[in-house]
Parts: sequence; C-alpha cells; structure tokens
Amino acid sequence: MCLGLGVAGLVVAAADSGTNLIWLRRVLDGWMIAGSLLTLCWVLLLHRADQGSDVSASVLGLARVVTDILVLGLVVALCSWLEPGKRTATTVAAVALVVLAVSDMLRILLPVPGTWHGVPLAATCSMTGLLLVAAVPWMPGGASVVGVGERVLPVVGVVAGFVPVVVCVLAMGAHALAGGRNDVVMVALVGTVLLGLGARQGIAHADHLRITREFVAREAHYRTLVDGSSDVITIVSLDGRVLYVSPAARHVFGYRPEDLVGAPLPLYTHPVDVTPLMQAVERLRQEAESGDRGPGRSVSCRVLAADGGWRHVESTISHHPEGVIFSSRDVTERVALQARLEHLAFHDVLTGLPNRALFTDRVAHALRKRTVGTTPPAVLFLDLDDFKDVNDSAGHAMGDALLIQAARRLQASVRAGDTIARLGGDEFAALLEGEAGACPPRAREVAERILSALTKPYRIGSTDAVVSASIGIAVAMPGITPDDLLDHADQAMYEAKSAGKGRIRMHPRSHRTSEPLTT
Repeated sequence: MCLGLGVAGLVVAAADSGTNLIWLRRVLDGWMIAGSLLTLCWVLLLHRADQGSDVSASVLGLARVVTDILVLGLVVALCSWLEPGKRTATTVAAVALVVLAVSDMLRILLPVPGTWHGVPLAATCSMTGLLLVAAVPWMPGGASVVGVGERVLPVVGVVAGFVPVVVCVLAMGAHALAGGRNDVVMVALVGTVLLGLGARQGIAHADHLRITREFVAREAHYRTLVDGSSDVITIVSLDGRVLYVSPAARHVFGYRPEDLVGAPLPLYTHPVDVTPLMQAVERLRQEAESGDRGPGRSVSCRVLAADGGWRHVESTISHHPEGVIFSSRDVTERVALQARLEHLAFHDVLTGLPNRALFTDRVAHALRKRTVGTTPPAVLFLDLDDFKDVNDSAGHAMGDALLIQAARRLQASVRAGDTIARLGGDEFAALLEGEAGACPPRAREVAERILSALTKPYRIGSTDAVVSASIGIAVAMPGITPDDLLDHADQAMYEAKSAGKGRIRMHPRSHRTSEPLTT
C-alpha cells in the first residue's frame, strides 16, 4: 500500500508542471529506466530457474523487485528535471529504493539469506533503505511543492537516454554467454525500451523545436518593443564599454547606433554631470561583483547631441547579465517648460524684470547677509507720473511699450549687482547694496540718475511720450523686516508725489543713517 501511494505521489509530482510533451518525456524516461532494470531482473530469474531453484519463490521476490524498480524509475526521472537545490530529497529517495531493490535481489539470488561477518545482508539492506525513506521528508525539497522548470536538456541528459539500452544489451549478452535462450518476455522488455528511446528522442526534438519557436517569437516581440520605443536603450559592460544602443538614439541624439558601439562611458556627457553618473554605475558594478543586486537607480544628466545642443536626459540604470542597462528618456522640453514656469512665477511677463515676490526675497536675503560693520542696503520705490494719461490717450499698446523702455533705462542706471523689479502697473523698485546703498547721499545720487533717465522723452513709433517719476528712498535699519523696508520706501514715494511729482524723498528715519549701520 505504501509503495502504491509512493508511485501515485511521484506520478503526480512528475506531472505537476510543464507541457504535455515534457510530461510524456518524463514517463518515457521512467519506463526506460524501469524496463532496463526489469530486463536485468528477468535475466537473473531465468538464471535461477536454470539452476533448478524454487521458481515460485523467485517470482514473488521478483514482484517486489519490480515494484522497487518502477518507483526508482519515477524517482530518477523526476530528479533529473528538478533544480539543483531541490534534488536532495529525490536523490536520497532514489538511493533508498536502490538499497531496497538490492535487498530483494539478494533474497532471489541467495537460497539461504547470506551473511557477512554475521550480519544478514538482505535484512541490513532493507533496514537501511527504510531508514533513508523515513529521512526523505526532512530533507531539502522533501516537504515542498515540486516545481519543475521547462528547460532544454543538457548534453548529459540526452546521452543518459541511451544508458537503459546499454543495460539491456549487456544483460542479454551476459545471458547469451551463459548459454541461456532469449524468451518472449525478454524480447518484449528490450523492444519496449528501444521503442521508448525512439519516442523519447522524437519528443525531445519536437520539444526543442517548440522552445526554439517560442524563443524566436519572444525575441522578435522584445525587439519590436525596443526598436519602437522612444527611449534609448543602452547596454554597457562592466569595464565601461558600450555594447548595444537602440535605434532611438538616431532620433533623440542624432547619432547612428552602430557608431556608438564600443565607445567608452561616459559618452558625450556634460562635464558637470559625469561624477554622479559614474558613481551610480560604480555602485551597480560593485553590487554585481558581490552578487547582492539591489534596485535600479535614476540619474539625470545632459548629453551632447549631434547638432551641438545639450539634451536633458533621465536614465534608469539597472543590472544586466553583461553589465548595466540604461533606459534613457529625452526630457529637454519638460526641463525647458519647467524653467519657463519658474521664470514666470518670479518675473514680470511684460518687462522680464523680477516681480514683487522675487524682489521681496532678494531684500530679505540682503538683510540676512548683512553683518556688523557692513553697509546697509537701500530700497528705491518709484512710480511713473501721469502714466495713466498716456494709457488713456495713446492706448495700452503704447503704454506697454513705454513700460518696457522704462525698465531698460532703470537697469542701465544701476550696477549689475543691484536688483530692479516691477511691482505692478507703473510701480518699480530698486534694491541697492554695497556702496550704492551705504548712506542716504549715495542712494540719492542713484535716485537722481534714475530720475534723469526716466524723464527723457520716450520714442514709441512716430510719437514721443514724456513722463516723470516720483521716487522714495528707505535705508535699512537694524531689526527692520523686508515688508517694513518696502513700506517705508512706499511712504517716501507718496510724499514725493504729494510734493509735486518728479521729486525724490527720503524716509524720515533714513536721515539718521549717515553712517554705516551696525547690528
């Protein structure tokens, strides 16, 4: 009963996975092994009968041997298809069945159970085999679900298929040399083994063709995906040489893929981006050498295109059997759009000058970096006088053109390190740092230069427009906030406008800052 359950379990395990061709080949492998061993046992039985021994007892013993051989054939066939790490249990099971089969053969061959130094051989083999069977479930793979992979048999597996035929030929040859005659059973057994070999080889060839077709179809599928992808796929060896570049490189960078193969890494990478790129590649190389492969890494860099421009590229670097693989995407348009959005968020659309948010941030930065003994920054708040009249009489287009020219004159009136901003409408501001904002007299000199530039006529088309400006000045004091400094300059500007326009006024507290302020 136990042997019957063992046979059933092995059949289920052997048929647990794989295609029908693989399942049939396993059955044939098991039968060829069992058939060759049955042939050998039949020869031994005939030899026993020729000696005049009890044939009925030998037949009973042979039945036990046949059961052992059938189970052994299934175990060996199953073991040959398992992965190396899962073969321990099946290998021990095969050894146990061999020992049990040897025990049964000894009972057939020896009329009286033989002993060796007082130890009964047949009983010892039986006990050893049973102990091994008991140990099988506790070994690797003994209690796990059997998973048999679909793979092509190695050369050893193909050659091993002829071993049962060799066993049959040797058994028949030994029987013939001993003077025995071939009977129907022996011929039938050998014939089925030969037929099994032929069928097995045909099935193996058919399975090989199936696997080849699947491999070709899978390769064509992946080739289509790679060739049709807009991402550039690059395979780089561990020594930093380009092994493969997908056709998308021609569209993205303008290079022919075959011209890039063999080139060293980094390939046309911006000098600033070389270090982080090579650090990511080096980490992957170290992981590959240690066998501890982690997830891929994302790297952003700039790559020189064939037209001389720089392409912003985002790459995912992952492990590959031959080195590392890059999946690179051109994000130049996205980077440009992001930069444009960031610029619009902090700059005036019409004049291109910093807006109120950026100007306030610059003022705050100037106040934070000021230390003891350094000159304080100053803010100029100015408003174009009578600008509304130009807008109402000449139209908004002429008003916009005037604002653009005014912005250019403001930038030309200050140093490169100072900041000019459009706060909204016809209101502008200037942040003076260093010597320009050191004290009220110097800040006033800059304001007078700005006022002189802004009051000159504006040539717009065929029309001249004339406006003046009211300017308020506020110099930073210890502990003042950016908003307070702007508010002080705004108040001074309204005082200048109230005094008659085209004037400059200093915030009252700024008159007391004739010397550099300290904090």
